[in-house]
Amino acid sequence: MELPVWFEVGSLIVLVLILIGDLLLILKRPHIPSTKESTLWVVFYVTLALIFAGLMWYFAGGEYAGQFIAGWLTEYSLSIDNLFVFVLIMNQFAVPRRHQQEVLMVGIIIALVLRGIFILLGAAIIENFLPIFYVFGAFLCWTAWRQAFPGADHEDEIKKESFIIRMLRRRVDISDHYDGAKVRTTVAGQRMFTPMIIVFVAIGMTDLLFALDSIPAIFGITTNPFIVFTANIFALMGLRQLYFLLGGLLDRLKYLHYGIAFILAFIGVKLIFHAMHENELPFINGGQHITWVPDISTWMSLGVIITSMVVATVASLIASSRERRAAPAGAAAASPVEAAEEVAEHKGTPPTVDGP
Repeated sequence: MELPVWFEVGSLIVLVLILIGDLLLILKRPHIPSTKESTLWVVFYVTLALIFAGLMWYFAGGEYAGQFIAGWLTEYSLSIDNLFVFVLIMNQFAVPRRHQQEVLMVGIIIALVLRGIFILLGAAIIENFLPIFYVFGAFLCWTAWRQAFPGADHEDEIKKESFIIRMLRRRVDISDHYDGAKVRTTVAGQRMFTPMIIVFVAIGMTDLLFALDSIPAIFGITTNPFIVFTANIFALMGLRQLYFLLGGLLDRLKYLHYGIAFILAFIGVKLIFHAMHENELPFINGGQHITWVPDISTWMSLGVIITSMVVATVASLIASSRERRAAPAGAAAASPVEAAEEVAEHKGTPPTVDGP
């Protein structure tokens, strides 16, 4: 069975309207969401994703629904990865907490645009060059290794990002203070940019780096562009609320990057196996398909993804509980920023940029 065209078009229209409504709500009433509000919004978006999966099951069968759930969970776990860097960016640039929702929403929009472009490019390449799965698979395995065992190779990324920000600061006039969520302001009669422009550039560059990992990963789950794009939309829709909800829990997720690394490695191997199944390269097996490699099903992928995240989360919480019990009485707990820096260091994620 195939998904009806009207379902695909209607779904995209509804999702775009939800995103626009969310954006207008933020612009009309910028505020710091409470834990209860953030929880309700996250539950709403998760429930919406599950309802969407149920509709896909009803209209096209369990395989499509399974691909969506597996892709959504993969992208959701990778999106949570973004939060560690977002915390650092917000604090390095002293973004007023009241306006952090606008910054996050802009980051989500940038991420959707970049991922949409990469999805279209990826789908076109796959359609015309199946051996690209070898490249995607190898890239994800390499990314998984870097995620689990970060090394000094991230220094180049740090220097590159800092260089771009320095170039921006040299070429445009930037004020010393924020003016709400505005990008432009007037200081002593002169029009200039606010530090918010640097924050948006930093967020956009972070989105670009994460999109390079996430798109090949979900193509390892499904090659259907509609499922790939909707899984990304649902993964990003609740990210803004999740940022405020998990702010105080970052120090407890110290092993999350190992779970993500395992997922990336698993999908990388799956992509390589798929490329071997569909092999057309003349220097591999004489250009013939390799039939002896195992065929990893969507449901097995879903099981691996869920198990990896559960194990990583439970292990993190157990380790956090032991550390707190072992800590001297009266010792100060790590702030969300310190926790984010520690996790980013473990994961090898660059501290993006210098403050303004």
